[in-house]
Amino acid sequence: MEITDVEAYAVNVDVVDVEDGGIAPYVTNHGAVEDMDRILVRVDTDEGISGWGEMRVFLSPEVTITTIEKGIAPIVTGRSPFEVESLRRLLFVEYTNVDMFFSAVEVACWDIVGKALEKPVYELLGGWTAPGTTSRRIEQDYEYDRAVDVAYCVGILSPEESRVHARRALENGYGVLKTKAGRDWRSDVERIVAMHDEVDGRLDFRLDPNQGWRLDEAVRVGASLADAGIYLQYMEQPIRVDSHESLARLRERTCQPIGPNEDTYVAHNLRRLIEDGALDVAVVDMTPAGGITGIRQLAAIAEDAGIPLAHHCAFDLGIRTAAILHAVSGIPGFSLPPDSVYYAWEDDVIEDPFVVEDGAIDVPQQPGLGVTVDEEKLERYRIS
Repeated sequence: MEITDVEAYAVNVDVVDVEDGGIAPYVTNHGAVEDMDRILVRVDTDEGISGWGEMRVFLSPEVTITTIEKGIAPIVTGRSPFEVESLRRLLFVEYTNVDMFFSAVEVACWDIVGKALEKPVYELLGGWTAPGTTSRRIEQDYEYDRAVDVAYCVGILSPEESRVHARRALENGYGVLKTKAGRDWRSDVERIVAMHDEVDGRLDFRLDPNQGWRLDEAVRVGASLADAGIYLQYMEQPIRVDSHESLARLRERTCQPIGPNEDTYVAHNLRRLIEDGALDVAVVDMTPAGGITGIRQLAAIAEDAGIPLAHHCAFDLGIRTAAILHAVSGIPGFSLPPDSVYYAWEDDVIEDPFVVEDGAIDVPQQPGLGVTVDEEKLERYRIS
């Protein structure tokens, strides 16, 4: 089997407004999200089997599509989609990291391989291995549905608005809530305290300022929350990237676990963070890692070091959501729920959108990623 073509599509899908029960505008330290551009990638083969991948936009849809179709496609065309590891190692470009552009192609190759072998991707990765996931029994036929617990995510809101989301997350079966932060550390503390109070401490919280705090502010956040009797699941990337010694000092000065995210996007950084004693949790992402193969390598590093692992969310539609579900349930090391905002999309481009039930999403059991792109929706949301 050989790859014959790689084609990329840009789509734009709206996020449900807060007033309608959604999360838009999803306010972060860097801006606000009300809709999102995504890049979908289809890889075709000479045996008529096609696979799909998905990634976020880099700089612009045009730049991302051109890089994939004119840069990555010529390298992988004519090669076997089964050779995901060797394909990944072919992509060497001086002065830049092209892993992120390869990631969607690599995921599409896994989709093809699964379809060809008639196996879901998580079985190809080793089977149902990750702790912290859910097996829900179906009483009528005594079988089990396999599902992955996910973390509910919400942007920067007022304390009272945040209370509503905390209550909603708890009532809908979530065990973890992640909120953005970083514009004002005192408001960040106030918001977590309000949500913790609203649910009587029955949710774990992740706090993500996207590098928005100084070291001294991060210390004060950790101390203020501890004084209130609140202990986060982790602070995600509390200070700027490439300051591993400062992260290590912060870890010494706070009882709140530290979970670098953007710092893990750079090759070999995870190993260095572990060696420097600069993290308690690793928050990783398959796109900068170069796909499922890359994230498997990071998971092995974290597991060997005894570091808990979670997967990042980047406003993922159904294709990448499926890839994440397969990865965290088939790769050892993922012990914490992945982030997700899937419940907040107005629509999706797959034929059977996922449903979040009791804070978990079922892992597709069909071959490959187990999702089918709806061609009509693809054209409806496609942007030039």
